[in-house]
Amino acid sequence: MSRRISTLAVHAGETRPKPFGALTTPIVQTSTYTFEDTAAVLAFMEQKAAREVAREQGGDLPLRDEYGRYSNPTQKVVEAKLAALEGAEGAILFASGMAAITTTLMTLLSAGDHAVVVQDVYRRTREFAADFLPRFGVKTTLIPIGDRQALERAIRPNTRVIFGESPTNPHLRIMDLEHMVGLARQREILTVMDSTFATPINLRPLSFGVDLVVHSATKYLGGHNDLLAGAVLGSHRLVTAVEATRGLLGGVGSPHDAYLLLRGLKTLALRIQRQNDNALRLARFLAPHPKVARVYYPGLPSHPDYEIARRQMKGYGGVVSFEISGDKEDTSRFVDHLQIPYIGPTLGGVESIVQQQALFVSLDPEERRASGVSDSLVRYAVGVEDADDLIADVAQALDAV
Repeated sequence: MSRRISTLAVHAGETRPKPFGALTTPIVQTSTYTFEDTAAVLAFMEQKAAREVAREQGGDLPLRDEYGRYSNPTQKVVEAKLAALEGAEGAILFASGMAAITTTLMTLLSAGDHAVVVQDVYRRTREFAADFLPRFGVKTTLIPIGDRQALERAIRPNTRVIFGESPTNPHLRIMDLEHMVGLARQREILTVMDSTFATPINLRPLSFGVDLVVHSATKYLGGHNDLLAGAVLGSHRLVTAVEATRGLLGGVGSPHDAYLLLRGLKTLALRIQRQNDNALRLARFLAPHPKVARVYYPGLPSHPDYEIARRQMKGYGGVVSFEISGDKEDTSRFVDHLQIPYIGPTLGGVESIVQQQALFVSLDPEERRASGVSDSLVRYAVGVEDADDLIADVAQALDAV
């Protein structure tokens, strides 16, 4: 029977009955798994070989656990749930979102290859692509999001990957996935999309033909600011290749973080619906305010990618970025007068979190300007608080500017 996404968030990937009759999937807190005798070891190795053959053919076979760097029962349940939510054949967990991104790119790219990366991606992703990959003989071209001609011009005969993000951080630009995928398929190029800000509730890039989706599960998927995790999702063939690299590089998460992520996923649909609603209301309040110079939110008709967002997304996300009508000090005064959100560098949890983003980029004004983030930009990641309270709090903080 086909299940809707809210039901999948609660039940997908979990067996019935669970071990010991528990309602909650247990944390299997072990680094290694033992075998009854040598015959069991030989049987396991035969099953492992059969699984490798199946994966080469695009399928998969169940396999018992051997060592914690390769798999864990709690982790497997979370991976199955994430795959169901994203509409993927397979999913694998990592210790962080950056571990997921770096391992994926190092799997798909080799010396002599070229990658196209959207300039508006998370700055650490951009740094890895522009500064780290060249050390291994991989060249990268950064392109502005939304510039179709720039994307087409950037592609070379040796281009292997197009890496994008949607919505982007912090300006919330939206990629036209149909155009990107169509162009990539013509050239036999793989596409990878960071969908952290969207979550599978608002956008499922695989349904548009994207090859791999990555998430910083630390953010919305976990939802409570109490874990670090990342995920990669896609076909069995590609996920298996990334999984093999994870086994070499060791970026696997802990069983306890997997358990926390499993708990957070059960309320994902409820939280995202509330955060979508809160963010849209906040954006609509800010847009006409005389002390706000500009609002970046894809749910507003003024956003440059509004029509793409309407076509691709089921909701516009829980982050609103905006520029205060003033200088750096005015913006700091606004942030400091807010009473509900915490000041911090993350997003996606039940608590609202705000930041004057330029201050987290650099103390050097030139470096801040080069980053494309103005000193007056505020990134407000709304939580699940009452929207009227959030808006009233923003209003009084604007009065202080």
